[in-house]
Amino acid sequence: MFSAHTVSVVREAEYALMARVPDGALMRRAAAGLAAECVRLLPRVYGSRVVLLVGGGDNGGDALYAGALLAARGAAVRALLAGGSAHEGGVGALRSAGGRVRKFADGEADGAEMFDADLIVDGLVGIGGRGGLREPHAALAVLASNAPVPVVAVDVPSGVDADTGEVVGAAVRADATVTFGTHKPGLFVDPGAERAGRVRLADIGLGPELPGPGLVCPQAVDIASLLPTPGAESDKYRRGVLAVRAGSDPYRGAAVLCVGGALRTGVGMVRFGGGKGVADQVIGRWPEAVADFRDPQSSTDLSPGRVAAAVIGPGRGTHPANADELRALLDSDVPVLVDADGLTLLTGDGGGPLAGLLRERTAHTLLTPHAGELARLLDADRADVEARRLEHAARAADRFRCTVLLKGSTTVVAHPGAPAVANPTGTPLLATAGSGDVLAGSVGALLASGLPAREAAMCGAYLHGRAASLARGGAPISASDLLDALPLAVAELSRSRRV
Repeated sequence: MFSAHTVSVVREAEYALMARVPDGALMRRAAAGLAAECVRLLPRVYGSRVVLLVGGGDNGGDALYAGALLAARGAAVRALLAGGSAHEGGVGALRSAGGRVRKFADGEADGAEMFDADLIVDGLVGIGGRGGLREPHAALAVLASNAPVPVVAVDVPSGVDADTGEVVGAAVRADATVTFGTHKPGLFVDPGAERAGRVRLADIGLGPELPGPGLVCPQAVDIASLLPTPGAESDKYRRGVLAVRAGSDPYRGAAVLCVGGALRTGVGMVRFGGGKGVADQVIGRWPEAVADFRDPQSSTDLSPGRVAAAVIGPGRGTHPANADELRALLDSDVPVLVDADGLTLLTGDGGGPLAGLLRERTAHTLLTPHAGELARLLDADRADVEARRLEHAARAADRFRCTVLLKGSTTVVAHPGAPAVANPTGTPLLATAGSGDVLAGSVGALLASGLPAREAAMCGAYLHGRAASLARGGAPISASDLLDALPLAVAELSRSRRV
């Protein structure tokens, strides 16, 4: 499990550590880790050409000291200074090692050194940067991102908000980022994550000073340890019975995909509730499912029944009768996942009885919106949600007192009082109709197996992303392809558990 801490927490830890170590020790440790990554990226060190982009803070000092280490090994290192000041000790160390330093002139636009280099090191702005890059930093960021050579970012790519991943205006697009002491949340959450490239953590001794993380990024072994594993005494009831309330006559496929996602993730039984036409199509594709004719338009019994968890919403409709069905599930004592049309009903409720039931529930509850749905739930702007995904997911979790899985380029999971989760397996292959229906069923299966909402969301998102990558070997997929690939993703994780 990778752990990430916010800038304020990192600063406090750094101050505590600096009080106990010699002056400049942390910067030299950081520089050594940065230089080691540069060596890995260079075809050779001796005779290579390295360009340092240097701002006025400690971030620039890290780059300068790393450049001095490379110059001492025979690299031709040139530092371009953005602004009027730079770390004096770092400048002196680079010059003493044979490196060259010059100021990047305002209005300079050719960036010849960068296009002729073997490697660019981005030390313009560190973790304290907020609100977008100013000139000449912005111009250097654009030149570096367009240069046909590898770029290594120091701590975070310049222009990326370390806490949120937000990018305002120009930002460096790195091939690798060397971050110091602990990961930063913005390295795991888009749009920042997409600009960070491969992230490496350089240990500078900060660990003992850090509290618990504000965000975690699970790895395969973490997910494998959480996934339920059938034992010798398992039966379909012990493995979990899931109620699925998805699909309607216009959207029958949503029900088929949701039920399939649950079955292929390993639930013991699916009890599908819906109208006869939808139920016939579900049973035609999944004969192992059990059909209950509980169409909200006609049934008088809308309770979830004797099940371990329930999923409601995908393709279900937004008729007042659907609101009655949602109310019945929220009024029950089983874990409930609310998706798609269920979220629209919550939005239309305007903070009324449905939202009140949601906040008062003691059973696990999970909302699975995309950015547009979350924007409507919070009465926010969709662009703001996409720019600051962590912030808005956490707001929704606190407002509704439940777990929130925010789908998108980076899927994040927020739960009141717990570290946020950034899913590492997201892929653009999932940007296809119906993939969210499969996810709802998959996470619902994990809820029915007994996993708490946060852990079910974390595992389901991870499996969903891996299934997309495994389905067609990276080629385009449809949502139906995920159904055959989910067992492959589960098997892959099972192998990692045995290693």
